[in-house]
Amino acid sequence: MKQFVLLFLLLSGFSATSQVLRKRTVKLMGSRFDITIVAPDSLAAEQHIDMVIQEVTRIENLISDWKTDSQISRVNQQAGIAPVRVDPEVFALTERALHFSKITKGAFDISFAAMDRIWKFDGSMTEMPSPEAVKKSVEKVGYRNIVLDRARSTIFLKRKGMKIGFGALGEGYAADRCRDLMKAKGIEAGIVNGSGDMSTWGKQPDGRDWIVGITNPLRNDTLLAIVPLRQSAVVTSGSYEKFVVFNGKRYAHIINPTTGYPATGLCSVTVFGPSAETANGFSTSLMVLGKEAGLKLLKKYPEYRYILITDDGQVFSSPSLNLQTTKL
Repeated sequence: MKQFVLLFLLLSGFSATSQVLRKRTVKLMGSRFDITIVAPDSLAAEQHIDMVIQEVTRIENLISDWKTDSQISRVNQQAGIAPVRVDPEVFALTERALHFSKITKGAFDISFAAMDRIWKFDGSMTEMPSPEAVKKSVEKVGYRNIVLDRARSTIFLKRKGMKIGFGALGEGYAADRCRDLMKAKGIEAGIVNGSGDMSTWGKQPDGRDWIVGITNPLRNDTLLAIVPLRQSAVVTSGSYEKFVVFNGKRYAHIINPTTGYPATGLCSVTVFGPSAETANGFSTSLMVLGKEAGLKLLKKYPEYRYILITDDGQVFSSPSLNLQTTKL
């Protein structure tokens, strides 16, 4: 689960090049989507926003684990029974997600959908779950029990009761896919922001870069930084709003799918890079891995940059972002 901590800053209206910017907010994939299109006129902009909505809806109908007739739901229904043939698009997304599960050694795991929700972050928890309950909550989670057959384009979950789900990774994929679709349609600039998974292309109508304001997670009425988006995607995962404290220790709502215990150490991770899907995988994984292991992983992917904020307010960022390492 991911908190949206990006404040989006832009200029709207006409520019000297007669390009117009239009923005629409809709609910898709169970989340808020903000769609911004820069086009020669308002009609064209609105028509292309409609196309984006249609594309996200198409993807949702393929991969949602909440829709009983989706391909992923059919995979889950056949867990422990038989492989399920899926479209190449669904297979490829699953393959990439499984790759992320492997490189993070389970810090990211698409089989998290089967996890029992024993942690409550609505104020109702009065004591820690027992170690036995925590262990049981993740007994059906395990990416190693997912079998992919590329030749047959099938997905098989070995254990009955297993489930896979893409969560916010699916929103990142949808944002990337819509960006590519709009570019193919001749739309030279825009933003698709799926609940904080933001994929951008081109520039604002006045020729300036798109920019995002990164919220200070310890004081969410202030900005930590304003960053030009010279790369096309940015994603933030955060845990500063939903957490519990037991014996003086803070437990975030982002759960480690391997251990069943909440992530600790980081309260916000922002990742910049060419793909919102991949940036989402990294931001979620780093929340679970923590600073040391997370940065060790991210160093293997130099096209992605980061801003990490620890529970005690320390800020660490990629040198190329030119942010001062400090304490909030």
